Amino acid sequence: MADRYKILYRGGQGELTEKKSRFIATTQPVESEEEAIAFIEAMRKKYWDARHNCSAYVIGGRGQLTRCSDDGEPPQTAGRPILDVLLGEGVRNICIVVTRYFGGTLLGTGGLIRAYSGAAQLGLQNSVIVEKQPGVRLNIRTDYSGIGKLQYLVGQLGLSILDTEYAESVSMTLMVPFDLVDSFTLQVTEKTAGKAVIESEGQQDYGLLDGKLILF
Repeated sequence: MADRYKILYRGGQGELTEKKSRFIATTQPVESEEEAIAFIEAMRKKYWDARHNCSAYVIGGRGQLTRCSDDGEPPQTAGRPILDVLLGEGVRNICIVVTRYFGGTLLGTGGLIRAYSGAAQLGLQNSVIVEKQPGVRLNIRTDYSGIGKLQYLVGQLGLSILDTEYAESVSMTLMVPFDLVDSFTLQVTEKTAGKAVIESEGQQDYGLLDGKLILF
């Protein structure tokens, strides 16, 4: 089971100007190298009149695949600084292209690194990043005497309720963090004196955005 990690959920854009050169950073969620390459090519077409379209991407839950390109800038002054921003923030499944419109003034190695890094940071700030984590969907059935105890326990642990059905008994479907499943199951059994029926509906990755559940 993979650990929790941050992913780009929704892309964004940031821009800065340094000595009349414009640096436009655009981010895009990607799950494969093919998607990343397609996005980079799309940015090249969109900004066809720009001097450079430098890029970097990180793909995989552990960041297994990383690539970067200086696109004609001096080596290690563009692609690598952009990639370092992504790695420093720990964001996965992301591609970023920083477009430069040359302003007529050379920035030097240090100036280029600062400009490309700064633009990449602005691009991330204007993007939506979500922590993706492994979970298990649990369905719990209990009688009405046990629902209050279950609701209290769910609230105490901050778990997300997917669905609740009220019939002869109460059925509640929850998303439970993978590492809490065993302890939560034990607590439910204890709180309901063994009356609750707990069934796993399988593993699923999820995240939270503004307090709302996102399923992957």
